[in-house]
Amino acid sequence: MKLAKNFTRQEFDCNDGTPVPEQYMSNCKKVAENLQVLRDYLKEPVLITGSGYRTPAHNKAVGGAKNSQHLYANAADINVRSKSPKQLAAVIEKLIKAGKMEQGGIGIYKGFVHYDRRGTAARW
Repeated sequence: MKLAKNFTRQEFDCNDGTPVPEQYMSNCKKVAENLQVLRDYLKEPVLITGSGYRTPAHNKAVGGAKNSQHLYANAADINVRSKSPKQLAAVIEKLIKAGKMEQGGIGIYKGFVHYDRRGTAARW
């Protein structure tokens, strides 16, 4: 199922094989739409490196936060080949400030950036 021009639901499924539950599909679609803005701006693929959605069991297994946005399909761990995580986070910040992407959490990790649309700025 296509969520945005270049993103499918399957990309957001939990890494344990569980599909995104129906009750979280609207969150998933909105994350995909925000990532599409990023992809269109960069003119290159945005790769989902970790789950968009995580089951509670998988979230616990990977050491996710107790109330992680991944539990609600409201986040994605991403990377872009031409950008370091720090550079990618800066682009997302720029697009948020320009009103093109939704405000949310940005976490910089080794090899990927966490982006979520929680509605408030959270940075780590």
